[in-house]
Amino acid sequence: MDDEIISRIQTVIAHHGLSVSAFADEIGVQRSSISHLLSGRNKPSLDFVMKLVNAYPEVNLYWLLKGEGSFPESKDVKPESPKIPVPEKKVEGQSVDVPPPPVREIVPNTPHTIVLLFEDGTFQTYKGKKD
Repeated sequence: MDDEIISRIQTVIAHHGLSVSAFADEIGVQRSSISHLLSGRNKPSLDFVMKLVNAYPEVNLYWLLKGEGSFPESKDVKPESPKIPVPEKKVEGQSVDVPPPPVREIVPNTPHTIVLLFEDGTFQTYKGKKD
């Protein structure tokens, strides 16, 4: 599994046409860290993964970690609105359409949840405002 993550990291580097040194500088890690990671000596840390995702927003976290999704992630694809079935309500033998609850439109790039990860292994979660 770690080899797959390394392969995806190499894909990001190649996609941007960077040398390993330039990539390390771009994401803010030591060049030796990248070298050790790509050689298989070390595994990518959470800090490394978060720096990579923050430096390159087109890198989908799930694609990087699990290979799910695509790279580069397309930002022009709008999320589909969920389709809500209209329930029927019986009133004295008649069928009456009950309108579905209002659906909030999902606005791209609106934070839903923010998780702060601390060096001691603890974390703090903040939820976004609801309209």
